[in-house]
Amino acid sequence: MTTHPTRHDHPTRTAERRDPAFQAFLLLRAAFTVAPIVFGLDKFFNLLTDWPGYLAPWIDSIVPGTAQQAMYAVGVVEIAAGILVAVRPLIGGYVVAAWLAGIIVNLVLIPGFYDVALRDFGLLLAALALARLAVVFRQSAPGTARPEAVS
Repeated sequence: MTTHPTRHDHPTRTAERRDPAFQAFLLLRAAFTVAPIVFGLDKFFNLLTDWPGYLAPWIDSIVPGTAQQAMYAVGVVEIAAGILVAVRPLIGGYVVAAWLAGIIVNLVLIPGFYDVALRDFGLLLAALALARLAVVFRQSAPGTARPEAVS
């Protein structure tokens, strides 16, 4: 007796592409690949904004060098995080979430940046959602079934 696979057993590529959860995973993966890389690169050029102005003064006083030099380091980390999301979204999602938590702490310490901190909290939640979806849609070796979500 043969059984017919359910939507979650072994979806074909076409069925998986039609799955709203898979589409959400791809959307979040693309966003958290591109955005950190773009913002990381901009830390070197300051085209979008004056990034050193987003560094809390007390943090600027404890890191070596200037605020712009700190932004260079931030940029490198952000570019690396974006690349990590592209190749390992399960790990990258959690790394981006942790990075955003640090950004939020920094922003809360600067009067007048609470709105940006709140926005970044929303992004942190989205990064966690990416990591959770990556558990379901992680790529498995050819010929093996993808792992299922844990209830």
